[in-house]
Amino acid sequence: MRIAVLGGGHGSYAAAADLSEQGHEVRLWRRDAAALAPVVATRSIVLRDFRGSRAVPLAQASADVGAVVRGAELLVVPTPAFAQLDIARALAPHLSDGQVVFLPPGTFGSFVMARAVREIGNRADVAFAETGTLPYLARKHGPAEVAITTRATRLPTGVFPASASERARAVVARAYPSIEPVEDALSGALMNAGPVIHPPLIVMNAAPLEHFERWDIHDEGTQPSVRRVTDALDAERVAVREALGYRAPHFPLADHYHTDRWMYGNAHDRLVDSGDWREHIELATHRYMREDVAYGLAFLVSVADWAGVPCPVARGLLAIGGAIVGQDLACGPRTLGALGLAGLDRAAMRRLLERGLDG
Repeated sequence: MRIAVLGGGHGSYAAAADLSEQGHEVRLWRRDAAALAPVVATRSIVLRDFRGSRAVPLAQASADVGAVVRGAELLVVPTPAFAQLDIARALAPHLSDGQVVFLPPGTFGSFVMARAVREIGNRADVAFAETGTLPYLARKHGPAEVAITTRATRLPTGVFPASASERARAVVARAYPSIEPVEDALSGALMNAGPVIHPPLIVMNAAPLEHFERWDIHDEGTQPSVRRVTDALDAERVAVREALGYRAPHFPLADHYHTDRWMYGNAHDRLVDSGDWREHIELATHRYMREDVAYGLAFLVSVADWAGVPCPVARGLLAIGGAIVGQDLACGPRTLGALGLAGLDRAAMRRLLERGLDG
C-alpha cells in the first residue's frame, strides 16, 4: 500500500521505518527541509529494535507535501495535537476522494483536521481516524535514526465521520492490524492515554524535573502517590465515557502497569529498562505539558463539563499545570468551547459524529 507519513518526531520516523520494512511504499514528509536532509541523502532511516540495527529504505523523503501525499491511500500523522491544524492546512489542497488520514493519537484532531480541510474549500470524501496512543514507544537517536522499544498490540480507533468507519478501518488495518473499532471519533479521543499518564507525572514531579538535569518520570517519578492520582484521573475519563454511552473496554491505565491487556501489552517495565525516557524535561515547553495538559487534559475537562460529569482531579491538575506555565490552560484551543461545540445537545453531537460536516 502507498502510505504517506507526515511529521518529523519520534512517532513519524518510527512509523516510516516500520511500515516500509513491512513492505509498504512509504513516503515521508517533514516541513523542515534542513532537518530532513540526512534522511533525504540516504533515502532511509536507521531502525533499532529487539532485532538489532539496520537501515530501512524509504520510497521518498521530501519537504514537498503535495508530492508525498499524492496517490497515497493512507496518511499517517503521528504528530502532537498542537501541530494538527497547521498540517491540515498544508494538506488541504492535496487531499482527494477515498484517502484516509490516521491520527495516532488524535485528541479529537479528526474533527479539527476535517473542518480545516473544509474551510479551505476541499470537499473531497476523506475519512479521519484516530486512536488512543502512538503505535510505538519510540525515541529518535539521531537525525536519521529511531529506536522502537515496543509496538502497540491494541489500537482502539474511531472515525470521523462514523458513517465512513468500515471503509476507513479497512484501510488503516492494512498498515496496523491491531486496530479495534470504537463507536466514533469522540470515543477514540476519549481513549487517548497521554492526557491521563503524563499530566500527573509532569505536574507532581515538577521539583525534581527542575532540579535534576535528567529524570525518568516513568521510573523514579512513578511512585505510589502518583499512581493513585493517575488512577483517580483515569476513573474520571472512564466515567465520562460511560456517561456518553460508550462501551467497554475502556482500556484503564491500571492495565498499562499491571497486565498485558493494555494497548502496548505490559510495556511499562520495557519503557523504563530502555533508558530512553531518562531525559531532560523543560516544564513549560515539553510535549507532556504543551500537548497532554494544554490540549488533552483541557479537552477531557471540557467534555466532562459538557456531559455533566464531575472531574475534580482533572480540573485540579489542569489548574496547577496552568500555574506552572503562567497561563489559563482551561481556555485552550482544543476545548469543546473553543471548537464551537459546547452548545450542541447530545443528539446534535451524535449527528455530527455520525454524518460529519456535510450531515
